[in-house]
Amino acid sequence: MARIAFILADDFEDAEFRVPYDRVKQAGHEAVIIGLEAGKPVKGKKGEEVITPEKAVRNVSSREFDALVIPGGYSPDHLRMDIDMVGFVRGFFRADKPLAAICHAPWMFVEADIADGRTLTSWPSLRTDLINAGARWVDREVVEDGNIITSRNPGDLLAFSEALLRQVEHGIAQPLKAPLAPEAVSEQPPTMH
Repeated sequence: MARIAFILADDFEDAEFRVPYDRVKQAGHEAVIIGLEAGKPVKGKKGEEVITPEKAVRNVSSREFDALVIPGGYSPDHLRMDIDMVGFVRGFFRADKPLAAICHAPWMFVEADIADGRTLTSWPSLRTDLINAGARWVDREVVEDGNIITSRNPGDLLAFSEALLRQVEHGIAQPLKAPLAPEAVSEQPPTMH
């Protein structure tokens, strides 16, 4: 059984938390919700979910977990302002543990300085941020580049959850090189003057 962390702040995308969380538990793994404060409820942006983090990020370490899930919505924008949360995310990357981010969640990779050289997908509005951070951006349902798993939106949740569980149970994916993602965009198109 793996121990999988979920990080949340207010305005997370309800389904992007609920679907992988339920899939992780159905697969027999432990899911632990971590926030900026333990015991302080956070609300999904659609109001369907109100979740109470079990632990505060300042009281945990990536060493205690086997994988990390970052739901999207506006939550990642709040979380990336907290130095402990950024360090927590970076710890999973450095330990080569599965690190799954959907929709707006790859913003955390920019803040943690771990997007450089990686092939990622996200909600389309993050494309420029990710490219400016050195990532190759693709428009795919799910991208697995080594231990980093990314997806675009709630419509990708099935593939996203399957990739997470596959890496937790069978090990991380192979790193992607630029030729393996021929549609990857790694620079911004020229601007009109």
